Amino acid sequence: MAGFEFLVLIATIVLLFFVTLIGFATRYKRCPSDKILVVYGKTGGKGPSKSAKCIHGGATFVWPVIQDHAFLDLTPIPIEIKLEGALSLQNIRVNTPATFTVGISTEPGVMQNAAERLLGQTMQNVQDLARDIIFGQMRVVIATMSIEDVNADREQLIDNITKGVESELQKVGLRLINVNIQDITDESGYIDALGREAAARAINEAKRKVAMQMRDGEIGKAEAEREQRIKVAAAHAAAVEGENTAKITVANSDAARREREAEAERRATASEKVQSAQALQESYTAEELAERERARREEATQVANIVIPAEIEKRRVEVIAEAEAERIRRTKRGEADGVLAMMTAEADGLKAILTRKAAGFADIVKAAESKAELAALLLITEQMPQLVEEQVKAISNLKIDNITVWEGGRKADGRTSTADFLSGMVGSLPPLHELTKNVGIELPQFLGKLDEQNGAPARSESPTPVAPADPDPAPPNSPE
Repeated sequence: MAGFEFLVLIATIVLLFFVTLIGFATRYKRCPSDKILVVYGKTGGKGPSKSAKCIHGGATFVWPVIQDHAFLDLTPIPIEIKLEGALSLQNIRVNTPATFTVGISTEPGVMQNAAERLLGQTMQNVQDLARDIIFGQMRVVIATMSIEDVNADREQLIDNITKGVESELQKVGLRLINVNIQDITDESGYIDALGREAAARAINEAKRKVAMQMRDGEIGKAEAEREQRIKVAAAHAAAVEGENTAKITVANSDAARREREAEAERRATASEKVQSAQALQESYTAEELAERERARREEATQVANIVIPAEIEKRRVEVIAEAEAERIRRTKRGEADGVLAMMTAEADGLKAILTRKAAGFADIVKAAESKAELAALLLITEQMPQLVEEQVKAISNLKIDNITVWEGGRKADGRTSTADFLSGMVGSLPPLHELTKNVGIELPQFLGKLDEQNGAPARSESPTPVAPADPDPAPPNSPE
C-alpha cells in the first residue's frame, strides 16, 4: 500500500511538471517578422512604455492573469488620395491626385504610439485615419507653393509632402513608405495655358535655331569655296617647296636615324651589361638569403635536437633532485620527530620513576621518624640481596678445574690447611663495607666493622657461639 501511494505521488508530481511545462510553452509568445507583438497589462515599465511592451522579432513570456498580448500587422497600406480644389500660393485651386503607401513603424518610440492608438483597430480604420492626416497635410503643403513649382518641380513637392505627412503619421504610429504624385490639373486652365506657352516658346526657339542653321550653312559654303581655291594654289606652291624640303628632311632624317641607331646600339649594349650585372647581384643576394635561411633552419634544428632535450633533461634532473631532497628532508624530519618523541617518552618515564622514588624515600624517612640511621638501614636491608649478589659475582666466573690440598694437620692456632684455603678464598671477595663505602654509604656497626690491620671485617660481638671445626677433615686431593 505504501508503495502504491509513493507511485501515485510520483505520477502526480510528473503530471504537475508536464502541465506547468505546457502552460509555460503556451504563454511563451513568438513574434513573426511581419508583425509587432504588444504585451499589455502589468508590464512593469516606466514613463511612456508603462502601458505596453512592444517587440518586433524575438519572443517573450506573457504572464497569465496580469498580462495579455496582441499583434499589429506591418502589411503596407495603399491609400488613394484624390485631392481636388486645394488652394495654391496664388489662390488658384488645383487637383493633385496621388497614391500613398503607409505602414506601422518599427521604431521604438513610434511603435509605442501605434500600440497605444492602433491596437485593436481594423485595417480599414487605420486606412481612413491615415487618409485624413494625409489630406490635411497635402493642403498645407500646396498652400505654401506656387502652381509653377507644383507643376514643374515634382521632386520638391514630394519632399515637402513627405516632411509634413511623416511627422503627423508618427504621432499615431505610422510611417510613410512611398508617395506617387499623378497629373496635376486646375479648374481655371492655368496649367494648360502654361503648357501651351511652353510649347509655343519651344516651337519658336526651334524655328529660330533652324533659320540660324540655314544661314550659317550658306555662309559656310561660300567661305569653304574661297578657302578651297586659296588652299589649292598654295598647295601647288608648297608642293615644290615641300619636295625640296622633304629631300633635305630625308637626308637629315637618315643621318639622325643612323646616329640614333648607333646611340641606341650603345645604350642597348650598356643596358644589357647593366641588366646582366643586376641579375648576378640579385642572384647572389638571393643565394645569400637562402644560405642565411638555411643557417637559421640548421640552428633551429640543432636547438630542437640538442638544446631543448638538454633543457628538458636538466629540468627532469632538477625535479628529481628536488623530489629526492624533499624526501630526505621529510624522512630526516620524521626520524628526528621519532627520536624526539622517544627521548621525550624516556625522559617522562625517568621523571616518573624518580618522582615515585623520591615519594618512596620521603615515605621511608617519614616511617623512620626522620632518623637518618633507620632510613639508611631500611634502604640497605632492601638492597642487601643485590649487594651480596654483586659480591659473589667477583668469584662466580672463576674456572677451577682441579683443587689439590695436602693436609699437614692442625697448626698451633688449631686451624688446618683446608680451613686456611677456604678462608683465603672467601677473603678474596670484596668486603661489604668497602663496596658501600665506595658509593658513600657507611654501614652500621652491628653489621661488622673493618679490621684495621688486614682490612677484613671483624666478627660481630654477638653471643652466637661459633660452630666447631669439622673433626674429620676432607681427605687429600679431594675436589671442592
